[in-house]
Amino acid sequence: MSVPKRRNSRTRGRKRRTHWKLFKPSLTVCSHCGALTRAHAVCPSCGYYKGKEFITIKKEV
Repeated sequence: MSVPKRRNSRTRGRKRRTHWKLFKPSLTVCSHCGALTRAHAVCPSCGYYKGKEFITIKKEV
């Protein structure tokens, strides 16, 4: 099993961890129904993307 020869400083460890972060997805308004959707993705509420229907959503009665 490998064991580190020397101790890493706090700064070195923190530099490595700078990329461990959460990101907030960018939301856009759907051009068809006006709901908030993720950018460059099919709208989950109406199934449209860029004015064309890609999936059909069944409405519950």
